[in-house]
Amino acid sequence: MRPVPAIRNLLIALNTGQDLARESICKLARSPEEWWASSEPLRTLGTRLEVPTADLVTARRLARSSQDLAHHELSRAKRLDASIVTIAESTYPTCLRQLDLPPPVLYCRGEIPEAPAVAIVGSRQATRRGLDIAELFGRDLASCGLTVVSGYARGIDLAAHRGAMSAPGGFTVAVLGCGLDIDYPKGRNRLTSDIASRGALVTEFPFGAAPLAWNFPIRNRIIAALTLGTLVVQGTPRSGSLITARLALDLGRDVYAVPGSIFDQRSAGPNTLIRDGALLVQHPRDIVESLPVAVQQSLVSPLSRDPSAAPEGVQGEILRQLPVGELVTADSVAATTGEPLDFVLAQLLELELAGHIRRCPGSLFCRKP
Repeated sequence: MRPVPAIRNLLIALNTGQDLARESICKLARSPEEWWASSEPLRTLGTRLEVPTADLVTARRLARSSQDLAHHELSRAKRLDASIVTIAESTYPTCLRQLDLPPPVLYCRGEIPEAPAVAIVGSRQATRRGLDIAELFGRDLASCGLTVVSGYARGIDLAAHRGAMSAPGGFTVAVLGCGLDIDYPKGRNRLTSDIASRGALVTEFPFGAAPLAWNFPIRNRIIAALTLGTLVVQGTPRSGSLITARLALDLGRDVYAVPGSIFDQRSAGPNTLIRDGALLVQHPRDIVESLPVAVQQSLVSPLSRDPSAAPEGVQGEILRQLPVGELVTADSVAATTGEPLDFVLAQLLELELAGHIRRCPGSLFCRKP
């Protein structure tokens, strides 16, 4: 009988098998000694382990080179200032062990906060209203001590990450559908570094793994498992965000949803979840108050707004004419308030510089959440 290679190296090597089905990798990682050292016929062994024979052959080939393959991955991690942890180690996140097929290897840049976490997921093609909602919930949940977890995709995910990092001391975790060294989505190197310093970027995929379409439903189970609950802001009935919600339910986690217009397909997903029993939320406080009492008591601060921070006088009146999530022209604000257009434009500029509103393409203005 052949000796079993060092388990950590074997798991890392096995995880690099890009020709292996991810399901096979997870199943083989449960008990490496069974398939590496066994003299049982491969067809019989594969049937017993529920793994294709071809995957067993590939796994054994990788295992024979496990020391070199693991050394290569660990060297790349060191250059990226990242870490690699396997399911065989005590530092592996306990919550991920609850999955039916936990990832055998986790790559991490930064550190996953120990604070309780909530996921915020939704459509890549989000509306301005959806983005503002995701940013608001991300900021307020992070401000009271919850870690915000999402998938680092454009749209709702990105807004949630940015919202969390806009909170003083806020933490966020981005779960990727590719290798840590892949610039995807492109052009986010600065944001990637910011997240690594305010939480972590994590993935189960090895270095060099491309952001293939089927990777994202796979990574969603990590988002669901890392958190106490999942909030869906916008998404169609077939979107990945609803996959995350179903995975959260399977794990016994809470699912929250923000209702939307019946005429918008991006609201069909959350509306369906609410119909099926998800908690309808209209404010971050709704999520906080649904958490276990022990978790609520551990939070660093309550959700609140500082009334002194809101502008008064004419600027306050102008701000009230800019509903959150809606785009308004300066002309319409001038018509509503009765103030001259040049005066309104000057006040809008001051409100923008103070961080109360944002200027959007087409000379449109929107109030920040």
